[in-house]
Amino acid sequence: MGFFDFLTEEIAIDLGTANTLIIHNDKVVVDSPSIVARDRISGKIIAVGKEANMMQGKTHENIKTIRPLKDGVIADFDASEKMLMMFIKNIPALKKKWFPPALRLVICIPSGITEVEMRAVKESAERVNGKEVYLIHEPMAAAIGIGLDIMQPKGNMIVDIGGGTTEIAVIALGGIVCDKSVKIAGDVFTNDIIYYMRTQHNLYVGETTAEAIKIEIGSATEDLQSPPDEKSVQGRDLLTGKPKQVQISYREIAKALDKSILRVEDAVMETLSQTPPELAADIYNTGIYLAGGGSMLRGLDRRLSQKTDLPVYIAEDPLRAVVRGTGIALKNLERYKSILIK
Repeated sequence: MGFFDFLTEEIAIDLGTANTLIIHNDKVVVDSPSIVARDRISGKIIAVGKEANMMQGKTHENIKTIRPLKDGVIADFDASEKMLMMFIKNIPALKKKWFPPALRLVICIPSGITEVEMRAVKESAERVNGKEVYLIHEPMAAAIGIGLDIMQPKGNMIVDIGGGTTEIAVIALGGIVCDKSVKIAGDVFTNDIIYYMRTQHNLYVGETTAEAIKIEIGSATEDLQSPPDEKSVQGRDLLTGKPKQVQISYREIAKALDKSILRVEDAVMETLSQTPPELAADIYNTGIYLAGGGSMLRGLDRRLSQKTDLPVYIAEDPLRAVVRGTGIALKNLERYKSILIK
C-alpha cells in the first residue's frame, strides 16, 4: 500500500432499511433516511436522504420516492448505488478533494443474508470507488458499538431492532453462536399503526404520519410508568373522504403493535432455547442488550425483561450503536480481522 495509504479514505457504513449512517474520521458525517426521489421521465435522482424523505407521500406522477432497501437487503440496486454515491460525495472532508479518493469500506449486513444479497452490497460498494470492502454482521457491529468485548469466551445476547429486520444473536469468542433474523421491525410497526387507524378510526394516514405516531406515543405495553400525552392525528376520513383529526393515546398504539411485538418476543425466546448451556449461564448474568431504533419503543425493555426473566439494557444512542461498532472495527482491522467478511 504505502503511497496509496495517503490517498485512501476509510469509511464505515451502516446501510439500513430506514436510515443510512456513515462514519469518517471517528465522526458520524451522514445520518439520513435511506430514501431517494427519482424523476420518472429523465430517470435522474433529484433528492436523497432528508430532502427525499420530506417528499414521501406527497409526490406527483413525475416524481417517485424509492426506498432502495427492503428487509435489510438491497431491493433496488441502481437506486441504492446512487444513494450511496451521493451520501459519500456529501461527506465534508471528501468534498475538498479534487478527485474521488479510493475508499476502504466496512459495511454491515443482516445476519440472515444470502450470498447473492451479500454480493449486491459488495458490488454497490465497489461501484462507489471502494477498493477494499469488508462486511460485518449487524449483531456483531452492535455488540462492538455497545462496548462489549466480543473476543472473550463469554456469551452476550444482542437484539438489534432496525427498520427492516430484527437481528437476535448470541455472541462469544468473536463469532455468532446462534442467531435469528426476523422481518419484523420498525417498518412493520409503522404499517401496524396505519392498519389500526384504518380499521379502528376509519382514518387513512400516510407512512410519515404513522411513523411520527410511533415515535411520539408508541408503546409496547398498556401500562407505562410515565405515559406520554395524547396525540392528535390528522388524515383522510375513509367514510366521508374529508380530512379529519382524532386523538390517540399510547394504549391504542400498544394494542396495534401487540401482535408484532409478540413475534419479536417469540424470536428472542427461540434463540435463547438454542443457546448452549454454558453460554446460557453467561447470559443469565449479563442479560440482553437492545440496539437499533426499535429498542426506543417505550416499555419494550420491560416487556422483554418480564418475558425472559433477564435484565434488559438499552444501548446508549441505540440508533448509532451499529455504525459505532462498524467504525471501531474499521479502526482496528487487525484485531477484528476474524469477524470481517472480505
